Amino acid sequence: MTDARASTSTRTPDQVPAPPVSRGQSALRALAGRRGDWRFTRPRPRRYGLSLASVGPLLVIVTTLIWWWPFASSGRAVSLGLLTGTIAVVLMAWSFVLAVRWRWLEPLFGGLDRMYAVHRWAGVLSIVAMFLHVRVLDSEIDGGFNGLLAQFADSATGLASVAEVAFYVLVAMSVLRWVPYRWWRLSHKLLGVPFAFAAFHTVTADKPFGPTSAWSVALAAICVAGVVSWVWRVVGRDAMFPGLAYRIHRATLHQQTLDLELSPVGRSLQHVAGQFAVVKLQVPGLREPHPFTVTSAPDEKHLRFFVRDLGDWTAAIQQRDLVGASVRVEGPYGRFAPLPEQGTAQRVVWVAGGVGVTPFLSAAPVLPAETPAQERPLLVYCVRTAHAATGIEVLRRAAAEGRVNLEVVASAEGRRLDAALFTELVGDDLSDAHVAVCGPAGLVTFVEVTAHQLGARRVESEDFDIRSGLGPDLSRPLAAWIDALRERRRLR
Repeated sequence: MTDARASTSTRTPDQVPAPPVSRGQSALRALAGRRGDWRFTRPRPRRYGLSLASVGPLLVIVTTLIWWWPFASSGRAVSLGLLTGTIAVVLMAWSFVLAVRWRWLEPLFGGLDRMYAVHRWAGVLSIVAMFLHVRVLDSEIDGGFNGLLAQFADSATGLASVAEVAFYVLVAMSVLRWVPYRWWRLSHKLLGVPFAFAAFHTVTADKPFGPTSAWSVALAAICVAGVVSWVWRVVGRDAMFPGLAYRIHRATLHQQTLDLELSPVGRSLQHVAGQFAVVKLQVPGLREPHPFTVTSAPDEKHLRFFVRDLGDWTAAIQQRDLVGASVRVEGPYGRFAPLPEQGTAQRVVWVAGGVGVTPFLSAAPVLPAETPAQERPLLVYCVRTAHAATGIEVLRRAAAEGRVNLEVVASAEGRRLDAALFTELVGDDLSDAHVAVCGPAGLVTFVEVTAHQLGARRVESEDFDIRSGLGPDLSRPLAAWIDALRERRRLR
């Protein structure tokens, strides 16, 4: 064996070690991230077609655009500046209403994942409308009516100027993923303050309709709804009603995945297969809420979650002894349906990628054992290595019991899911199949496109991302930099 330190052999160009990277270069690379980090997530309005799930987005659109009518029918020249200001407040109010996570709204939007998508787009578009209102368009109106509480109009205008700057800063922190989740979450709660200022300005400003007209009353009601929703979200959801009480019964680490089992302290969560819950550890430094799919079967008393090491928080909890810790669980949420309604499909095809297998882990135990092979759901599980796959022992047991047909596609073994392999596994006709996919965005898009090409009428999927945004997630690098600074100060 040759000692590399004593070797004098000549290196080829591709063997020459790269020059050392400075801290500045490392920071710039972290900020730049990868090309995929800056990919713009577009809305998918056709995902559900025309159904009950379309009512919510349509309601947001109608209640926003309808304000053209009172401005255009007033007999005065339409002030586009005032109109865009009104639209900005209406959209932001909707954003706050949807942030409360009202479960009764889920059917109207197609699930909490889509509610959050509308929440984000309403917030971004409201900032665009606000910028047009303040910086681009003329907001004056000749011969208009005084608003409600017109005696405070000047003070409200001053507060609105403060709100504008605050909105730009706080929304930029939301859009750019450079800000770690825990800091973003705290800053996100502050958005209600500038909204209250903007709402006050909207109510008191001059308008093309009278202060006692139905339009003025409706606009004031929208402003109140937005402020009340913000207060309820910050005070009610987080402080007064944080969720059901649980205690961590077991915590087992498998590779990069933490298997958590929670026992109820009092009333337990009632969920169906495929739903998720918001988990709030009552541990100092780890209290920020995170959504996870419930992997235990609906009839089990304990709740089970698989937590993948994907960020600073998930990495931190894997280093702590959590057994016995108190937890609050909020939910259940979600409309993802691994199984079809009775009699609506003859075949069931599941496709999972990585930790996206969790809703299928919840559904597999509820299936009858010893089912004929042609009647079992087919689960195509895409992983890097089979032995380290999340929940693989649960799935193999379900397959051995005759509940599912399991097909593991491991990239480390040179096997990747492409159109040819997908067709080979599921067949060339999915017209009678219920197809459900959960995993990375690229996998979901691939399965949706390919399944539709094979005749699938609809592909069940879930796009849940509580934050979204642009740019790389810097939670890990920032945590490492902070730890390095603390260590440096300790050594001084």
